[in-house]
Amino acid sequence: MAHQFTPALQALAAVKPGNNIYIHTAAAAPQVLIDALVAHAPNLKNVKIYHLHTESTAPYVLPEYKGIFETNCLFIGANTRKAVWEGRANFIPVFLSEVPALFRKMIIPIDVCLISVSPPDKHGFCSLGPSIDATRAAMQMATTVIAQVNTFIPRTHGDGIIHIKDIDFMVEGNVPLHETILPEPNEVETAIGSHIADMIEDGSTLQMGIGSIPNAVLYRLTNHKDLGIHTEMFSDGVIPLVESGVINNSKKKVHPGKIISGFVVGSRKIYDFIDDNPLVNMLDIAYVNDISVIRKNPRAVSINSAIEVDLTGQVCADSIGTKFFSGVGGQMDFIRGASLSTGGKPIIALASSTTRGESKIVPTLKLGAGVVTTRAHVHYIVTEFGVAHMYGKNIRERIKEMINIAHPDHREDLARQAREIYNV
Repeated sequence: MAHQFTPALQALAAVKPGNNIYIHTAAAAPQVLIDALVAHAPNLKNVKIYHLHTESTAPYVLPEYKGIFETNCLFIGANTRKAVWEGRANFIPVFLSEVPALFRKMIIPIDVCLISVSPPDKHGFCSLGPSIDATRAAMQMATTVIAQVNTFIPRTHGDGIIHIKDIDFMVEGNVPLHETILPEPNEVETAIGSHIADMIEDGSTLQMGIGSIPNAVLYRLTNHKDLGIHTEMFSDGVIPLVESGVINNSKKKVHPGKIISGFVVGSRKIYDFIDDNPLVNMLDIAYVNDISVIRKNPRAVSINSAIEVDLTGQVCADSIGTKFFSGVGGQMDFIRGASLSTGGKPIIALASSTTRGESKIVPTLKLGAGVVTTRAHVHYIVTEFGVAHMYGKNIRERIKEMINIAHPDHREDLARQAREIYNV
């Protein structure tokens, strides 16, 4: 089907002062459109930008664009973190599962949506590729949709199919996707991965993100059987387990035989893996992260990280004290979904200490630290020193469990502070 490309600067002229803009997520961030938006800046003011975390560059948060662009992060990435800390960008706390509703209910109306798509097929259909997440909702509700057509965008199955008639401007921009290459897990991460792998039963359905700890878990699952994937995102580590048959999704009750995800981040290898692969369904995050959907899969296992955890089980995952670091994301969606699943296991995993030797297990959270997962939601907390079983335990019992998985260098001091603060 014939289609016509528009020069990027001409397309971005559709952005007017006072508009609300949404930018496609993670590796699908349309860099050609972003650069054209910034070039259009002299003609703009009071433009609000909304997005989850994006990879590559975010030039619109630079100091010289104050008064022109106001960035609102629904999840803070590395490219906007400094701007948030310096007051040049904002953070919106929200469960990932509820982000699409912000657009669909017009709580955040979207005037212009900037997306990346694969080239249209002979029927005129493109794909949103590696990131469906909340982008599908933003695109559906936007007044104007501008698409960067990129041959490097994988064509994925699921909710990301979009017809060219639903795109107002198509801009050619063949740019390789941002790749995230992780180092091999270190000794601490390997130990954490081993503890978690021992907790995972055959036939479990997994949710895990990107990072050295999830990779360390995946490395330890080679002797497992009939594992499935229902996750907000995944990366390269699942590929060997799919190829060996360990992940076959055969025991899932929701979408059996399919890997279900909202977005993908990793190397070119994972983007090639999801390209035109019927095994993988990329779906709207309002559905993927819906607790009522997650819980239907038996033995759902969620593995999420934390910045620090206090002795009672309160989990801080979005800030370092008052400094916002990342976001709420889907942690609570999957913690709750896994806890309600038959045989499910919600797991929080973290190293016992920072790289500077400070304990990540603390008597009380830092002043201003955000509680992403409450002490009432916590079931299992894992460090390299073992597993703390928290569910159904009183405060005295919880404190003992947590001290047992703290670094030995900090246990005596934690016990002393526990006596002083909690009278235990």
